Amino acid sequence: MFQKVLIANRGEIASRIIRTCKKMNIQTVAIYAEPDEDKPFVQEADESYPLGGAKVHESYLDVEKVLEIVAKSGADAVHPGYGLLSENGDFAKTMEQKGVTFIGPSPEAMAKMGDKVQARKTMQAAGVPVIPGTKDAVATVEDAIEAAHSIGYPVMLKAAAGGGGIGMQVVHSDEELKKAFESNSRRAQMFFGNGTMFLEKRIVRPHHVEMQVLADKFGTTIHLFERECSIQRRHQKVIEEAPSPFISEATRQQMGEAAMKAAKAISYYNAGTVEFLVDDQQQFYFLEMNTRLQVEHPITEQITGVDLVEEQLRIAAGEAIRYKQEDICIDGHAIEVRIYAEDPHTFYPAPGQITALSLPQGESVRHELAVNGHSFVSPFYDPMIAKCITSAATRSEAIHVMCQALQDYSIEGIKTNIPMLKQIVNTEAFQSGNTDTSFIDVHYVKEEAK
Repeated sequence: MFQKVLIANRGEIASRIIRTCKKMNIQTVAIYAEPDEDKPFVQEADESYPLGGAKVHESYLDVEKVLEIVAKSGADAVHPGYGLLSENGDFAKTMEQKGVTFIGPSPEAMAKMGDKVQARKTMQAAGVPVIPGTKDAVATVEDAIEAAHSIGYPVMLKAAAGGGGIGMQVVHSDEELKKAFESNSRRAQMFFGNGTMFLEKRIVRPHHVEMQVLADKFGTTIHLFERECSIQRRHQKVIEEAPSPFISEATRQQMGEAAMKAAKAISYYNAGTVEFLVDDQQQFYFLEMNTRLQVEHPITEQITGVDLVEEQLRIAAGEAIRYKQEDICIDGHAIEVRIYAEDPHTFYPAPGQITALSLPQGESVRHELAVNGHSFVSPFYDPMIAKCITSAATRSEAIHVMCQALQDYSIEGIKTNIPMLKQIVNTEAFQSGNTDTSFIDVHYVKEEAK
């Protein structure tokens, strides 16, 4: 097992990784940009090193700075968390060359899933259902229009190298496509260094359901069931739950098999998530594979009892998976809400100084925090500042605990999306499990979020 792990990340995921490392008697190293100097993860690590700078590109994404601290600290492994460098194959390859273990999949597996067009081809070849769309990337708006006529409107215009909704737009006509193509391609070039676009058929009001997989370096792959992630704004998740209240047991088994096929098709190892869109007839289609830990991984941990970070560490250290598929069972129900520093009326980030923080208590409530009661929330990073997870024997009980937890949650000094979360979990639609990707557009009333 590793002696010292450097966490190439920040916020709540850095704290989360540190917690498991402490349980396993592994020393931890934190790195931090100037605005994060007072954040909890910096104090929680055994060692902490400043990166300098404030913006993400001059700190957490500055590979040379990170490499210097890896060498200086003597870390023998790096955990990238999610976001930032977590799916950067060049970074993973450099770690390998320096004799430092990257706690994640191989650079080759990342590359195969990082290009969404190539990923579609790989999944088709593996027998995993994919959404109808262009076989190859579209180079010009004229090509895109021709492809859209073949597929049929509405279509999703998507960045080949993208993720998180960046460079993605629904278009309903040639005119919309003409306007969207150039702007989304330019945005994708800015964020990913690749402006290539492709088209997929727009599935109307789908469910967004993902499967958690674990795979070791000996060819064993298992899944840990699904997470329902349909409640989103701007194509980014807000509330997740496990298991999905929508899919049947038969669909669950089929989707689990498809997820394992996807992982095996690219010789995947470590933790990964295969994401699917599911239509109202429970036909599911491959969306993408995230070659890393997910933000919403705690709800899978709550219903399976498996510490996913521990499994990541063990697999990266060369151990075989300790579980057989039949060992993994669903026990109860778990819900996660993402708490953002944002205006609940506009969804715009709302950075600022936190003046007080009060958390709900109870055995059924789990917190993952990026801040404390005197933190300054910087405008330079993602505005998610915490996650609240509730779990219980049944879905209705988990919802009841979440409703009470959100009522007891208090963050003063800044605006947060807690009013929005309160409203959503109290709607009849959510409580009945009717949560497709149009949920917020249909059910959220901004004027009532006070």
